[in-house]
Amino acid sequence: MATKAQPGTGEQGAPDTTAPTIQTVQRAALILGSFTVGKPHMSLNEITARLGASKATAHRYTKALRAANLLRYDERTSLYSLGPQVLTLATAARAGLPIVAAAEPYMEELVRRVDETIVLSVWDGESPTVVRSVDNTDHMVRISVRVGSRLDLTSSAQGRIFLTFLPPDQVPALPRSVRKSPELTEELDAIRQHGLSVNSPAVNGVRTIAAPIFEGDKISGTLAVVGTTATVPDDVKSPMAQALLETARALSQRLGNSDGAPNGG
Repeated sequence: MATKAQPGTGEQGAPDTTAPTIQTVQRAALILGSFTVGKPHMSLNEITARLGASKATAHRYTKALRAANLLRYDERTSLYSLGPQVLTLATAARAGLPIVAAAEPYMEELVRRVDETIVLSVWDGESPTVVRSVDNTDHMVRISVRVGSRLDLTSSAQGRIFLTFLPPDQVPALPRSVRKSPELTEELDAIRQHGLSVNSPAVNGVRTIAAPIFEGDKISGTLAVVGTTATVPDDVKSPMAQALLETARALSQRLGNSDGAPNGG
């Protein structure tokens, strides 16, 4: 007659170590997930409160996470922040996104067409983040964009694309930004009309043209041409801008969008 496993034991009557292991992973994930862009630093007391355990337990977890370079501790302020290993994991996670693999041939083809650097960005919950960059190497001045870079929400061309097409509840800062900048309101209206955003920061001589990528009827990323103000025109009707728009629409169709626009608009 078979022996029925008791709580806390494995199938063969051995002690079940799965539950403590799962709790350990859950607690570590809870600690790491408590850090946000708005709150990048936390004290041990705050971590203890989030964990719902004793201070000694919280300290034990923070010590282990520091050893794994997942947490950093500043002795001067007695505050914790995310460690460098988190950046490595984040980069690897973004590289594995389906949109990255799908976009690769489209980006390579666009580089050949326009002879400029092509950048793919996705929304990370608070801002656009670069997940792939294919550099142009033929120009005297080479523009290189670092993967993992977080772009400004209102001043970058990619950020303005997301502001235009994301649902309002995903961009809580939008009403305040629009109220503060009539120019931004006009730009978002123009993006809806042309499907493109052009950005030319006066401080660095770089110009970016960005277009949305849709999966189904929802925006999932932006494709951008990045070059100098001497080589990238600021006209949304230029051949370069139209090549970008055509590529973004083709990629959107590859990802399940009927015509490269939300809700067929």
